[in-house]
Amino acid sequence: METAPPLLRFDGVTCRFGEVTAVGGVTCDIAFGSFVAMVGASGSGKSTLLKTVNTLVEPTGGRVLFGGEEVTQLKPARLRRRVGYVFQGIGLFPHFSVAENIAIGPRLAGEKLARERIAELLELVELDPAYATRMPDELSGGQRQRVGVARALAGEPELLIMDEPFGALDPVTRDALGRKVRELHERLGLTTVMVTHDMAEALLLADRVLVMDRGALVADESPRALLAGKGGTVAQRLVSVPREQAEKLAAMEGLGEPRS
Repeated sequence: METAPPLLRFDGVTCRFGEVTAVGGVTCDIAFGSFVAMVGASGSGKSTLLKTVNTLVEPTGGRVLFGGEEVTQLKPARLRRRVGYVFQGIGLFPHFSVAENIAIGPRLAGEKLARERIAELLELVELDPAYATRMPDELSGGQRQRVGVARALAGEPELLIMDEPFGALDPVTRDALGRKVRELHERLGLTTVMVTHDMAEALLLADRVLVMDRGALVADESPRALLAGKGGTVAQRLVSVPREQAEKLAAMEGLGEPRS
């Protein structure tokens, strides 16, 4: 039986900036409907690799294929429509209202987003439709990032890519928004690729975890396999952090009294 072709393929992707090789020949397929987390230390190449998908970075070697087509050959408006992008720093335009921020992608593609559609998108990310008229500086960090997710979904994309989407948020907001993104991934039938430095977040949200180290893909495992000790030294070093934190918390609970 033939397997379905991947939605996204990194085919020997290399990215060099002068003498620095940020990504060194990564080959990897992303299947339709999967939720993939890309994890690694700062400077490991994960964000650079992600940015090749929507052509913010053009590879110096190899190819990125989306739906079987090389992304650099796709018309930018078509690529923007098919790929939703949640920025690391939220990236809302400060002088645009929430509604205008959400509608920017379709607008650049020559389409007008109806007021009803904007309201629907706000409700998807659990914001009241009345927020449409607010300005970004009137919102909390978590609310701004919810608007960022709504904006990424405005064009009904096939692929959602997220670059450290929750990094600037407090732990409670970060957890709630992570669970909401996972719920939307399943409800809307998305394929999602998320870059994060937080291995616990990757293990809890993703179906598959890719580990980057110094520009190379060094592990490609399920969360269950990583927790069972697979993936190699770099991956297990990252897994050890949430594991040791969980063990310390469990030990503190077992003592029955808070530590002084």
